Amino acid sequence: MKHAELRAIVHNVADSLGSGIGLMIGHYEMDVYGEAQRSPGGAITVDFLQGTVIEGEPSTSLTGSVALYRDAFASLCSKAGVSVAEFAEAKARFWTDALNRRFTVTVTGQDGRRSTTEYAGTPGQRVKVIDALGRLRPKPSAA
Repeated sequence: MKHAELRAIVHNVADSLGSGIGLMIGHYEMDVYGEAQRSPGGAITVDFLQGTVIEGEPSTSLTGSVALYRDAFASLCSKAGVSVAEFAEAKARFWTDALNRRFTVTVTGQDGRRSTTEYAGTPGQRVKVIDALGRLRPKPSAA
């Protein structure tokens, strides 16, 4: 499986959590960004492979929702024809800035390739930057 396809799967699950409307899990009221603002450090990081929050102080409701996303992640992988075993890491970090809701998706495949990609807004879209020639391009993923 290509690394970009693995990243797309994690993005879709993170975008669902960030939207606050968890159709994938049947929980319809979540505010991961509000809880991130109230957390020390101003962010919440979710590990979709474990179904846990690994950074921040989530409410019990959000903790339960994140646990349900572990199974939803596995289900989405199955529908895409990917085994969860192809992921060594599948995380999303949520925070807000003065303009947007933001999240990063960090993916590591079993081959060791790792990337962190930043998204903004709801739904999450790649952050854009101006390149050396003055063109608007997607911000490159970090290795």
